[in-house]
Amino acid sequence: MSRSVLIAVIIVLVAVVGVFAYQAYERDQNTLNISIGEKGIKVD
Repeated sequence: MSRSVLIAVIIVLVAVVGVFAYQAYERDQNTLNISIGEKGIKVD
């Protein structure tokens, strides 16, 4: 396998891992809800 093919495979793997990590981060952001109201701060 040539070096350029190996580098391309590594770049694709890093991109896939990045997409999955970003999706997990977005899921965590959507489940965390912080509300500031008259009764104080509420974290769900």
